Amino acid sequence: MDYPDGVSAATVGVYVHVPFCERVCPYCDFAVVGVRTLTAEVERRYVDALLRELELRRPAFAGRELASLYLGGGTPSLCRPESLARIVRAARAAFEVRGPVEVTLEANPSTLERERLPGFRDAGVNRLSLGIQSFDDATLKRLGRAHRGDEARLTLQAARTAGFEALSCDLIFAAPDQGLPQLEADIDELLAFAPEHVSAYELNVEPGTPFATAAERGQLACAGEDEALAMWDAIESRLEAAAYVHYELSAYARPGFEAVHNQRYWRRQPVLGLGVGAFSTDPRGSRGDAPFGLRRSNLRSPDAYLARIEAGESAESEPAEALSPETARAEAMFLSLRTRSGLDAAAFEREFGRPPRGFYPDEITTLVAQALLAEDSAGGLRLTRRGQRLSDTVFANFVELGD
Repeated sequence: MDYPDGVSAATVGVYVHVPFCERVCPYCDFAVVGVRTLTAEVERRYVDALLRELELRRPAFAGRELASLYLGGGTPSLCRPESLARIVRAARAAFEVRGPVEVTLEANPSTLERERLPGFRDAGVNRLSLGIQSFDDATLKRLGRAHRGDEARLTLQAARTAGFEALSCDLIFAAPDQGLPQLEADIDELLAFAPEHVSAYELNVEPGTPFATAAERGQLACAGEDEALAMWDAIESRLEAAAYVHYELSAYARPGFEAVHNQRYWRRQPVLGLGVGAFSTDPRGSRGDAPFGLRRSNLRSPDAYLARIEAGESAESEPAEALSPETARAEAMFLSLRTRSGLDAAAFEREFGRPPRGFYPDEITTLVAQALLAEDSAGGLRLTRRGQRLSDTVFANFVELGD
């Protein structure tokens, strides 16, 4: 079976979540736990559980080719290279491997992780995603990051020395008390290191985080809307001038270095999520029981996750959700609109029986009139430049209808 974008469904991406962090950032709402030191015993037990969960879950993806492996968190680079090598070997053994597999490791700049970079490369990691966020020490301190600018510079240099030819750097903008001059300086430094990929995120204050509490008390001075838009414009114009392609709302890449794994989410392709708090999108049901796929989520507590897996049981936090046609249509709309190529109306119609206007005529008409969406002669849709800046407003039109 082929997915709407024409990419074969007979592939799988594997996401592995490692929840351990030396310090939990005040803006983070991921499934993470703080540890002063990741002991060898805790690491071994967790990796054993990941491999056991892989064996429990792999039948649902049997016969598929491994397209990508993403080691995220948390801070998976706190694990020893030998542990990551076990995970890489297990994933490659669980599925068919017919060509190159993108293997991404998230890492933070630190002396410990910097020293391990050659070992990570030997373990099979071929793409490094570095949580730089900023090169400015004051900004990093306000973000609650454990590293400082010099460590980021040293880690980028060490990554090249270790042989990594695919580097991705995360950049946060509209951080507390961050002005446009500080962001421009961050962009200058970033471009000097010439990473192949950049993910630029506007700081979001998520409910339940320390930043949310500070904001409620009036103690968080984030950029206003106009300043945040100016920062967005600066990032886009500077990176595009340096030959990066803005291929997704938050993602820029040199041609040929677009993230294989991340594109699976935007294209709604199967992802097997392993570990604490991981999400999976399983393949469409072969008997028609889940024609639009199944979504699963794991327990967010490390102790509960380990107890379930070590007992040979599922670590799901709740029963799998069979996606309804309404939810699938809504997700097809807003996920494709995140990308530079936008929504292919013919592919949408093949999957859902009608083109986008067959389900969302008034919404599309209004959004086009507001210059938030552009519509081509075949009914395809993409965000305008203005629509990119107001993407949440655009997406809400479809999410609310899909719920």
